[in-house]
Amino acid sequence: MIQDINNLYELTLAEKLARVSRLWKMVADRELSPLGLTHPRWTALWKLQRLGDNISQKQLADSLEIELASLMRTLKQLEEQSLITRHHCISDKRARIISLTDEGRLLIQQMETRILQVRRQLLSEINDDELMKLSQILEQISENALEALSTLSDQPSI
Repeated sequence: MIQDINNLYELTLAEKLARVSRLWKMVADRELSPLGLTHPRWTALWKLQRLGDNISQKQLADSLEIELASLMRTLKQLEEQSLITRHHCISDKRARIISLTDEGRLLIQQMETRILQVRRQLLSEINDDELMKLSQILEQISENALEALSTLSDQPSI
């Protein structure tokens, strides 16, 4: 990975946030790879389970903050693994609804055990107060970014 530890001290805050995110993802991916899951697959399953069954593909893409086209390949793979099913919405034939299968639910239980272990490992030696403060800070940064994006989209294009 990083050969010179001094490089870490020169990273900007944004680079540090991106690095933490990337490393966390790498640890989680390594832990979940024995289950036959890639990052896009396990995050889609995780989010689907959190949102509840029978949501549209578009809703899932929006909640993952990715384009629907980017999600389609992942959903096809999850369907081929018999972890989800997709069917047309009764009220809108254009929309496809996603549901977890029993196999998908069982796999998510295994995933959760491994994901929680990763979380415990990566957050070790960080006390509850520090973790709460970090969570609040990250939430505020997210809100500020969303506000900046909203402001930018309200401006007329030249």
